[in-house]
Amino acid sequence: MYADERRRQIASLTAVEGRVNVTDLAERFSVTAETIRRDLATLSEAGVIHRVHGGAVASQAFLTTEVPLDARYRSASGAKSAIAKAALDFLPRTPGARIFLDSGTTLSTLASLIVDHPGIDAHPIVTNSLPVALELAAEGLSNVQLLGGNVRALSQAVVGDTALRSLALMSAEVAFIGTNALTIDHGLSTAHAQEAAVKAAMVTNAERIVVLCDSSKLGNDYLVSFGTLDDIDVLITDTDAPASIVEQFESHGIRVVLAAE
Repeated sequence: MYADERRRQIASLTAVEGRVNVTDLAERFSVTAETIRRDLATLSEAGVIHRVHGGAVASQAFLTTEVPLDARYRSASGAKSAIAKAALDFLPRTPGARIFLDSGTTLSTLASLIVDHPGIDAHPIVTNSLPVALELAAEGLSNVQLLGGNVRALSQAVVGDTALRSLALMSAEVAFIGTNALTIDHGLSTAHAQEAAVKAAMVTNAERIVVLCDSSKLGNDYLVSFGTLDDIDVLITDTDAPASIVEQFESHGIRVVLAAE
């Protein structure tokens, strides 16, 4: 495991558990205690965690409050529609290529547009979102798989070990991923560890990652990171995205699409 990936996981563990210690981390990642201390020093300098005797605690800079689903639908609705429309250009062209559709309001908007896309019924679509699955099924698409597991009432997303085991056996040509936040240092992040785990599994098992993220989420950090900038192939955001941030994403090799309302 590369140092950057190990540090990202340490940051996520610290955010979820509140506190970590050097000995446990060294054992978990099969490295020396001194390596972990260097990792914690690096993360502390970046403001991701706070050093304490024998380990680290979570930084209070991370957001923790999730917005209810109905409020999310109302927020930046025009930008989300434009982003979803732009995402249609990245649907696979190969018949039979599988698609992962993550949970989230922008993904639900994308689902409402996908149903009219030529040849979409030839693509197996896998999702962990109840609204997405219902949207697709209501329009008569027959090749839709809703992952099994526990349903989070707040987001109507399916999470848990059952969903993760299913994803471990799958691959997709493209994954459309939603996120609560995106920064240069912390990457893609969300507030809930189980949702983050499902998102991370989709990212891991897809050939191409297309992130749908309106500009209000850029520069924010939530508790649990589920992907780095290196994981992202395409970022679709809106024209309100700050040029300086867009340039930084592009310098990491990400194709940035600015969708106009």
